[in-house]
Order: sequence, then structure tokens, then C-alpha cells
Amino acid sequence: MKSIALTREISDSIDRCELTHLHRLPIDLAKARAQHVVFEQILRELGCEVRRIQEAHDLPDAVFVQDAALVFDEIAVLARPGAESRRPEVAYLGEAISPLRPIGRIDHPGTLDGGDVVVMGKNVFVGQTPRTNREGAEQLAAILRPHGYSVESVPVTGCLHLQTAVTPVADDLILVNHRWVDPGLFGDISCIDVSPDEPFAANALRVGRTLVYPNTFPKTQSLLEARGLHVVPVDLSELAKAEAGVTCCCILVPPLSR
Repeated sequence: MKSIALTREISDSIDRCELTHLHRLPIDLAKARAQHVVFEQILRELGCEVRRIQEAHDLPDAVFVQDAALVFDEIAVLARPGAESRRPEVAYLGEAISPLRPIGRIDHPGTLDGGDVVVMGKNVFVGQTPRTNREGAEQLAAILRPHGYSVESVPVTGCLHLQTAVTPVADDLILVNHRWVDPGLFGDISCIDVSPDEPFAANALRVGRTLVYPNTFPKTQSLLEARGLHVVPVDLSELAKAEAGVTCCCILVPPLSR
């Protein structure tokens, strides 16, 4: 069976998206949608079944589906985004994921963005950011504990989400901007530090043995390839104006093992 990649059309209202660390720049909607279609096609070529969930044009950030839900082998968790404007996104994800996994959820007063969660095997790391609070991390830990996961909070500075600062690129290897998060917090694991003049280059989407990676960071891409990693570049430069990375734009749902 194929992995499922959940995606969503870019909203008509994306020019009103939430921004924290970037200045607002005009987003070319037609160009952004064309880039997103190419991104979805890459996922198909890598063996995923792409399923677009219901459009939500009144929700500016709705294309960034990963922030609204997390999917593990045993369970899915509906998040409670830290930005109040994003909380209506969650119901749409619940409808899409409930046929695929049992559902847990983060409730008030917890907040949690999916982009603040990095998973490495049974180890789950939750970024301490303005979008994710301690209650959210504790609720996630309680949901995952019966399934054998450990959850640890890690401090993040200078960027929106933990996944802006670090993402796994292999089972035993992370890509990291050490200025935004301390790689030592992830245990005894090898790391590749981003090129110093490409601070936003730590966000990579791992699909099987391939990395889907922004084409705007050629120096860091060379570092990845020098370690023997297979990189497929993609242009998501318009969505990057909305403080997005490649991981934001889909939720990967692996097939259940039998």
C-alpha cells in the first residue's frame, strides 16, 4: 500500500496569513498554486497517494496542513494551533484523518502546532515556541505514552517552529541550524549544520529515502548530497513568503502494518 499525502489548495486569502519573523511581501497566488501543484506531483512520483482535503478559502493558512494534525503509526493527534485564526483548520483535518487512524486531540488550555514536533523513532521532541505551550506538550505526551513514545520539550529561539530549525534527514542524522536550537538536545545523533548564509535551510521533507527540499538553498543541498542523501529540489518560493517550509504543506500517513 502507498503512503497517503494529505494536502490542501492554497487559500484565496493567503495574503492575510499569520507572520511572526518575516515582513509581509506580496504573494503571487497563481504562481504559488502552480508551485504547489509541482510539489504534489513530486509526492506522487515518490510513491504517495495525494489526497486533497476540503478547500477553506476563508482560512489564510489552510494550505499548511501539518500544523493542524500529527499522524503516528498507532494514532493521530488533532492539534490546537497557537494562532487563534488557525484553530478552525483542525476540524477539516479530523474529517480527513479519522478514517485512517484513531484520534486524540489537544484541548484548552494547551496549544500545539504540528510544525513544532519532530519525531525520530519513538522519541518525540516538542519546540517551546509562542505557538506551542507546556500544556500542549504535556497533553501530547499523555496521548502518546501508552504507545511507547517519549516526549521531550526543547527550547527554540529566532524562528517560528522547531521544524524551521531542525528536521530528520535519515534515521540517525538531522539537518539543523544550531543558532536556533541546540543539536545536543537530540541525543547522540549526527548532524549537518546548514550553510551559515542559508539560515532557513534546515527544513527538509523526508519521503522514504528521498528528501524533498527547497531549491533556494543550494549550498546546504550540496552538504546533504555530500553525505549520500538523495535530494529532489522543489520551488516553493511564494509560500516561503508565508513563513512556510516544505514540511508544512502535507501530512504523510504511512500505511498501517499488518
